[in-house]
Amino acid sequence: MTKRLTTLLCLCLLLAAPIASADPADLTTAFSLLGERSFTKKAEAIPLIANSGHPRARQLLSALLEGQLKQRKTDGRLVWVEQQGDTEVLLDPLTGAPLAEAEGGQFTRLTINNQMRVQLRNAIADMSLADADPAVRLAAVREMTGELDDERAAALERQLADESSSAVKAAIETALALRQLQSADDATRLAAIQQLGSSLEPQAQLRLTTLVESEESSPAVKRAAQESLRGIEQRKQLAALAETLFFGLSLGSVLVLAAIGLAITFGVMGVINMAHGELMMLGAYTTYVVQQLLPNQIGLSLALSIPAAFVVAGLVGVAIERGVIRFLYGRPLETLLATFGISLVLQQLVRTIFSPLNRTVATPEFMSGTLEINAALSLTLNRLYIFAFCLLVFAALVLVLKRTRLGLQVRAVSQNRAMARAMGVRSEWVDALTFGLGSGIAGVAGVALSQLTNVGPNLGQAYIIDSFMVVVFGGVGNLWGTLIAGLSLGVANKVLEPWAGAVLAKILVLVFIILFIQKRPRGLFPQKGRAVEA
Repeated sequence: MTKRLTTLLCLCLLLAAPIASADPADLTTAFSLLGERSFTKKAEAIPLIANSGHPRARQLLSALLEGQLKQRKTDGRLVWVEQQGDTEVLLDPLTGAPLAEAEGGQFTRLTINNQMRVQLRNAIADMSLADADPAVRLAAVREMTGELDDERAAALERQLADESSSAVKAAIETALALRQLQSADDATRLAAIQQLGSSLEPQAQLRLTTLVESEESSPAVKRAAQESLRGIEQRKQLAALAETLFFGLSLGSVLVLAAIGLAITFGVMGVINMAHGELMMLGAYTTYVVQQLLPNQIGLSLALSIPAAFVVAGLVGVAIERGVIRFLYGRPLETLLATFGISLVLQQLVRTIFSPLNRTVATPEFMSGTLEINAALSLTLNRLYIFAFCLLVFAALVLVLKRTRLGLQVRAVSQNRAMARAMGVRSEWVDALTFGLGSGIAGVAGVALSQLTNVGPNLGQAYIIDSFMVVVFGGVGNLWGTLIAGLSLGVANKVLEPWAGAVLAKILVLVFIILFIQKRPRGLFPQKGRAVEA
């Protein structure tokens, strides 16, 4: 019993610690000092706020630095004034809760001088270095880089000893090395140059270049700086190559999503579906509609859009197969013309319902921004998520075709339709469900495309040719061939673009595919089965 009471008491003390650490007397004194005319008195408020322990202390200092703290003329109360559009919104400085709307001329701005600005930046930097978020610490170190005094350098050295993030450690080491370049001792400068040789920060390359061009640098320092610059250039080239490969894979993942549904319908039924792009368009518009129904829950709306787009596009695909395609089997040219007409109908239907104007689909916060690998390599999160989404869709489709009864029947019909019918497989329903499955995958691809581009009636037209190109290159009806072909063509496009341009790169890829098909008409991974022509 005593042990339980002791544990409970410890928990209470831990929960009460953040509250007890904030000293309201310090904040009251600080706010009164900020209302003084003397800059010396105002400056005394900065350490009081920084050391108060209040959770919004750093935000208060930032607001003071940016001129967002104002004083009410009537009673001298401090308020946080935030500009939202054309109106000013008043917030309580300590809680952030909205206050009454401001009246014209009721508030005066708190003025600060340059000495206070330096003091504020230093205080904010110190608090940022102690933040639990590594991204905040990294931003603080980069802001201090190049402007270190003895006090800031000592703070970074203390932080380096306790730092757990490798990225923040590297940034601190770079900042300290840049400061050591100012030393008159060549040994110190050479050690700093060697340290900077492993850094990709722009300031490191700039300072090393300055050392090489300076007439005051000794020959040993110049040689070391040149060697470090060569190492930096090599690392930057590797980072550029990695970035090119990433953009190529992201483009390839889009091509795979666009083509994977077409690979199913084309491989099983031999139908040239020119309305496949419009099925992707329907998936993108479904995402837009779901987001309009849930405007304040972007992440949830995107998650719900995936099954919704699959169902909408899948049902439209089944309707197309049952209403048109089933009467045209064995006549590929007529299926091409019929589906082309259907694509025009779907485009005009969307223009009638949503207007010809493009619609914007918001991106969830977790998909915004970039993932910074180092100072020379950053990966956009939305493309990273779409690449992962492409692999998930591909894996799910492979499981459906390999582990379900529908998949078994689809494979049977695709390899030998007559024998499958003789074994009791209702090939007409397999065709309908397969067409619906491929169309549903196209709708899911439209959800991904809505995060990369505006949603409009012509969205699918930009991908239909590329989709057929991927399917033919990979091997008609082969999912693994579609995956490899899509990713390969995406990487090839991005590798060729820097020196050939976007248009010429596409032309070169198309010429390559034409020559490849001349050599291997059935693509990389040809379909197998008794009904396949030898």
